[in-house]
Amino acid sequence: MAPTAALTSPENPWPLALLSKNLKAYIDRAPAAWVEGQVIELNRRANASYITLRDVDAEVSLSLTVWGTVMNRLELPLERGARVVAHIKPDFWMKTGRLSMQTREIRPVGLGDLLARIERLRQALAAEGLFAASRKKRLPLLPGRIGLITGRNSDAMKDVMRNAALRWPAVEFEVREVAVQGVNAVAEVSRALAALDAMPEVDVIVIARGGGSLEDLLPFSHEDLVRAVAAAQTPVVSAIGHEADRPLLDEVADLRASTPTDAAKRIVPDVGEELARIGTARSQLRRIMELMLSREADRLMHIRTRPVLSAPQTMLATRADDVSRLRDRAFSAMRAEVRRDADRISYLRAQVLSLSPQKTLDRGYAVVQLADGSVVREAAAVEPESALRIRVASGELGAVATGPHQP
Repeated sequence: MAPTAALTSPENPWPLALLSKNLKAYIDRAPAAWVEGQVIELNRRANASYITLRDVDAEVSLSLTVWGTVMNRLELPLERGARVVAHIKPDFWMKTGRLSMQTREIRPVGLGDLLARIERLRQALAAEGLFAASRKKRLPLLPGRIGLITGRNSDAMKDVMRNAALRWPAVEFEVREVAVQGVNAVAEVSRALAALDAMPEVDVIVIARGGGSLEDLLPFSHEDLVRAVAAAQTPVVSAIGHEADRPLLDEVADLRASTPTDAAKRIVPDVGEELARIGTARSQLRRIMELMLSREADRLMHIRTRPVLSAPQTMLATRADDVSRLRDRAFSAMRAEVRRDADRISYLRAQVLSLSPQKTLDRGYAVVQLADGSVVREAAAVEPESALRIRVASGELGAVATGPHQP
């Protein structure tokens, strides 16, 4: 006989009892686990109840067997639609080859438990900085196209579109109708958010729902959706419309609107108000311009009344008189200076002339020079027969030296 299932063959098969025995041994080793889900089917029998439990976030169901002793420990009877946690362990019934999930304990999940979970998640995401005001993006003043994620044919969609059109008739929407509660809500809203975020013409995204119970709004506190909104590049507006218990979507969104109608008022401006603001701004601008022109006109009038502009020839005449007076003073000073210098030159000329050799010659003296032009100062220095030049007061004479003579 084959020792393992992998070694069996048509010629060497296992007995069915051996396979069942091995399956039971394998399944019995599996540990018990706590699971959470929503009761969608409940069949009560004499000593046992059979429950179909569905995952709260996915289309996955599981059948449970709950014995009467476990059900009797519940304070309140279990109802369809209830959210529960159950401690289950798989069990294989060898005789019929049937796998069942034996429930050892089952507990309803109350509002307090749900709120506690949401609060723990809120604190964890806040510690990561996902709710920080610094990361929130500013909404555009006038979005060209608005992405709207809402329920199929819902009143929230109508409220947003109608009120936005009343405020700004030219507004355009890119609508994605999705499930806003139930197991498919998180996945569908996240896909719609990713699709709108990828469209460059969408300037802002609104996620709208018209309120509901805490259980209905749980998808908007789901961690996957919160992180998807935090990662979006387009500004996101949360318009869930539930004031009592704010979902985590309100915390991570770039803007939180109290209702879908409030969201419409906050994402587009009111055309009447904007026209009134433009009119006010134009009036203020006109008043400022008129005031500035009046002030400048007064300044021009004041400048024109000044003497320099009212009678400019007066300034020219005054300056002409000043120029004439200064010119006459300059000429007088120059003439006086010239006369003084002329007198000084005459005096110096007389001094020069009185000291001039010509004056000496005029008194009868003569200057004797040799042929080379040197002046004869001693008779002994002149050789006999030397040519001499004798300069008198008027003219020169030529002579020949005969020799020195004693006076």
